[in-house]
Amino acid sequence: MLVTLKQIMNLCEAKRCAVGSFNTPNLESVMAVISAAEELDVPVIIQHAEVHEELMPIGIIGPIMIEMAKRAKVPVCVHLDHGENLDYVCRALDLGFTSVMYDGSVLPFEENLANTKMVVAFAKQTGASVEAEIGCMGKRENGSGSVGNGLDPDKVYTNPEQARIFVEETGIDALACSFGTTHGVYLTKPKLDFSVVENVRKEVNIPVVMHGGSGVSEEDFRKAITSGVRKINYYTYMAMAGGGIIAEKLCLGSALTEQECKGESSLAEGKSNKPVMYHDIVSWGTQAMKENCKKAMILFAMKEM
Repeated sequence: MLVTLKQIMNLCEAKRCAVGSFNTPNLESVMAVISAAEELDVPVIIQHAEVHEELMPIGIIGPIMIEMAKRAKVPVCVHLDHGENLDYVCRALDLGFTSVMYDGSVLPFEENLANTKMVVAFAKQTGASVEAEIGCMGKRENGSGSVGNGLDPDKVYTNPEQARIFVEETGIDALACSFGTTHGVYLTKPKLDFSVVENVRKEVNIPVVMHGGSGVSEEDFRKAITSGVRKINYYTYMAMAGGGIIAEKLCLGSALTEQECKGESSLAEGKSNKPVMYHDIVSWGTQAMKENCKKAMILFAMKEM
């Protein structure tokens, strides 16, 4: 069933847990995430990031995400992740996304505030929820901008007083809070400051969002949720799980020949090895992503494995 971010956040607040928000830049990842959520009977967020536009246009994957969310047996929010361009945010709303994130965190505070107000006004026209961000999480997707990699904490951590002003003036539904996580693969162990989350929650009456969820320890996930995080973005390790199983099955320790690895069937030569079909690769990757997602979902729901 298709729901908004705010509806899922209300549920997480009541249960004092978090929901997983998974980037789904292709059909296989959409299928993996929703299937995992249905199997565990938990709500979930599927999201499309603006940085993935070249990989998969929102005009193609967006309607697929929405249709599959409607058919799901669990609550599913269709969310835009890190929309940095106001026109792109509006495209997501026009497609029927039930939640959008406007990311003006690299802009001066006042400009971020003004743009976010516009996004909230746009979203009200369709009934969608809005997430926004203040603070800095470093470079997108590569993990090279974390505090653990040498950035000054005072320049990246979310300021609780600024957060209060921002939330009061914009009327957003969720706030992405910077407390030491970053996007992509961590090059060094992240230095997470949970007091930032706690202090932000004292100042604002909305859920806090944790970006850069892949690679964080189970203990730190639990601490973050206890501190007030209610939405956790997760993609890198899910994608790595899908890619890893394919790499393992294709030519790494397998009985396949070099010709077969290149897609050249050996059946005509009378060999018994079965050729690898593209649908085999899709199946391997989808199942591996699903299993990785399930582990994350169980952890975010504060359940025991």
